[in-house]
Amino acid sequence: MFLSITEAIRKKIETIMMRCWHICKLPGRVLGIRVLRFSLVAVLLLLLVAGALTTFLPSNKDDKMLMLRREVKAQGQSTLASFTLIMQTYNRSDLLLRLLNHYQAVPQLHRVIVVWNNVGEKPPEDLWNSLGPHPVPVIFKPQTTNRMRNRLQVFPELETPTVLMVDDDMLISAQDLAFAFSIWQQFPDQIVGFVPRKHVSTSSGVYGYGGFELQTPGFGDGDQYSLVLIGASFFSSKYLKLFQSQPAAVHTLIDETQNCDDIAMNFLIAKHTGKTAGIFVKPVNMGNLEKETNGGHSGMWHRAEHFLQRSYCINKLVNIYGGMPLKYSNIMISQFGFPYANHKSKM
Repeated sequence: MFLSITEAIRKKIETIMMRCWHICKLPGRVLGIRVLRFSLVAVLLLLLVAGALTTFLPSNKDDKMLMLRREVKAQGQSTLASFTLIMQTYNRSDLLLRLLNHYQAVPQLHRVIVVWNNVGEKPPEDLWNSLGPHPVPVIFKPQTTNRMRNRLQVFPELETPTVLMVDDDMLISAQDLAFAFSIWQQFPDQIVGFVPRKHVSTSSGVYGYGGFELQTPGFGDGDQYSLVLIGASFFSSKYLKLFQSQPAAVHTLIDETQNCDDIAMNFLIAKHTGKTAGIFVKPVNMGNLEKETNGGHSGMWHRAEHFLQRSYCINKLVNIYGGMPLKYSNIMISQFGFPYANHKSKM
């Protein structure tokens, strides 16, 4: 029975091959009937296999669902492995456009939020968009009041767990940012930044503010810091919400001085974590472009009362919080020799 069926199939295939040979007039006469027969059998087998495999292919609906899953997964990964740049600006449109163009090249950057403190003036949004398209979206947030703490709002456009906050005159290389971001991912509950400062207590119990040049009693000759300024730093976006819930006296202090929001953030984080507020990362290529602006607005640190105000803020915050939460550290993390202490570089 099996042989008869096989013989019938063989005869059927031979009949089909002969018909194809006569109809298509292939060069079977030259190559011989054996070569032609083998070729046609191979083609038929391939067609049968291909037909069977098509039944296992996903439908068009399945393809769409698969693509949707991939898009959702990619979006989730992008926000977790990226950060949002928040930049507050006032009277520096020329520098702003230059810096926005520079930071577009940072691979992990998810979005830019520009806090526009020029009250009553239209931000350069139309100009920026007319020069697009841009790889990273930029959101302009005009403010109704020119306040220093405007940049510490909980913005609805903030979708990443990480904030990169940069002053509107700071140019930081993409390599420095990528390295500092990798450090922040290891210390996500602290500030990771490029500009350290310190507080110093005196015999009278009054605190002062300054840089490494201030001597820290009881810590020998090693450089110490207790604050990391947020104007060039990474920190968790959850601290923006926590800042909003701080005592009203903290917000009032910042508004009265138009200063010290970064000191308040260091107090907040040190008190919240019980650790040093921040970690200092030594930048390789970072510069201040303040002298290159045509806006005529100089930084607050040029004011004669700037450092006095910041010492005043530290003492006021100690009273508000009922103690000094800031802790000293001498750890500096560098791309070339990581980490080490008792550094002598001055920032």
